[in-house]
Amino acid sequence: MDEKSHISIFTTASLPWMTGTAVNPLFRAVYLAKNEERKVTLVIPWLSLKDQEAVYPNKITFKLPSEQEKYIRQWLEERIGFVSSFSIRFYPGRFSRQKRSILGIGDITAVIPDEEADIAVLEEPEHLTWYHHGKRWKTKFRLVVGIIHTNYLEYVKREKNGRWQAFFLKYINSWVVNIYCHKVIRLSAATQDMPRSIICNVHGVNPKFLEIGKEKHEQQKNGKQAFSKGAYYIGKMVWSKGYKELLKLLSDHQEDLTGLEVDLYGSGEDSTEVQETAKNLQLEVRVHPGHDHADPIFHDYKVFLNPSTTDVVCTTTAEALAMGKIVVCANHPSNDFFKQFPNCLTYDDDKGLLKLHKRHWPRSLPL
Repeated sequence: MDEKSHISIFTTASLPWMTGTAVNPLFRAVYLAKNEERKVTLVIPWLSLKDQEAVYPNKITFKLPSEQEKYIRQWLEERIGFVSSFSIRFYPGRFSRQKRSILGIGDITAVIPDEEADIAVLEEPEHLTWYHHGKRWKTKFRLVVGIIHTNYLEYVKREKNGRWQAFFLKYINSWVVNIYCHKVIRLSAATQDMPRSIICNVHGVNPKFLEIGKEKHEQQKNGKQAFSKGAYYIGKMVWSKGYKELLKLLSDHQEDLTGLEVDLYGSGEDSTEVQETAKNLQLEVRVHPGHDHADPIFHDYKVFLNPSTTDVVCTTTAEALAMGKIVVCANHPSNDFFKQFPNCLTYDDDKGLLKLHKRHWPRSLPL
């Protein structure tokens, strides 16, 4: 084997699907590859044209894996400003509409040749191994590290017979992760406890968001208006991603929130229902298609409102904080990491949120 260590990062999603398990593993590959003593391979799912049409936004599709790789690298270079040396490989996947997730087909460990099998990072190890059949991960790789991204138990609880499903899923998750991983990293305490696990947020944010934040800070120092827009939320447009909580909250307190305007950005299976629900509110709630969070249309918003409690460590919350916005989110284990920042405001219940709205939103907080 080459003297260089070889890190293979397996994940459950890929651009142009703007979800955390597509974006964060991509940046992890980029920055691990900056150390020339490592070889890094990102392993992502390849979908049929029909599944691409169901998953990817704005009717973006690819005929060949090479086309998708070109798209990913171009997207990446526009954000990091340098060419990265990591490689990309694809495993066959299919989109499960029932689970709203991409599942691997066959033995996805076979994508990495045995002579390159050194360290494997499994982004969402339980998801990657629910239906795994083939060589055991710990047999093929010297070290297998799982990173828990998703609070699956919370999602399942919202379905029919959710409590029973969550009961069984808890044991299945623990079982497969124990079999296939040497070590497990939980991004926050909002995730299920796992064997041999620690809690540590190993995500970061794209430096572009920090640059936007610095620019806004300079505008404030020079007495200029840094933020000219009100509140917004961005996320995959499915009810379980915080839209249910947000729209219910706005509906229940319309009189107390008179004059509040909120823009929602996202694409997903529940987009039509979200739009219809928003139209029935007396408040000004506008629904827009999904955009990249670094897009200039977001720069001037002052408040990022995120009531979601299904996230583990919300990527868009971290990005909003980096851009210097006021982030208003629930007092929940998934947000513990963010509480250290002065522009993060948390609330325990609806009354707490209304107090924040009256006391803090009109004024700026230090970056």
